[in-house]
Amino acid sequence: MRKSWNDYFMEITQMVASRSTCDRAFVGCVLVNKDNRIVSTGYNGSVSGQPHCTDVGHHMRDGHCIATLHAEMNALLYCAKEGISVKGCKAYVTHFPCLNCTKSLIQAGITAVYYQNNYRVDDYALQLLDDHQIPYIQLTNDDTGEK
Repeated sequence: MRKSWNDYFMEITQMVASRSTCDRAFVGCVLVNKDNRIVSTGYNGSVSGQPHCTDVGHHMRDGHCIATLHAEMNALLYCAKEGISVKGCKAYVTHFPCLNCTKSLIQAGITAVYYQNNYRVDDYALQLLDDHQIPYIQLTNDDTGEK
């Protein structure tokens, strides 16, 4: 049986997450346009040219590793650097986006967020997504419906 688009992109997102260089959370993001083409990918990792957490350890502040760019930001920033529009794209993410990533996804024109893991889901992030009528849909291994 042929995979659904949601299953296909979530599996790719999990593969992208395996490249993460901050081992506190292996997070991947795939941005997909309306034609179901991948526009960009991103994973948790250090700023280009900086040492990776997996090599030198974490730079912790207030319970967060501040050396790491989040997967969603890496996917968005690649597009910004290369002049690629993400307006109208969907985001597939292994973990629910943090508040700052949620704000960035909204501002960039993302139209839906598909995620697998509930991780520190912020009430204000949910409110912003609702206010902007952006669906956020949890996908599990055995279910591709809305949660």
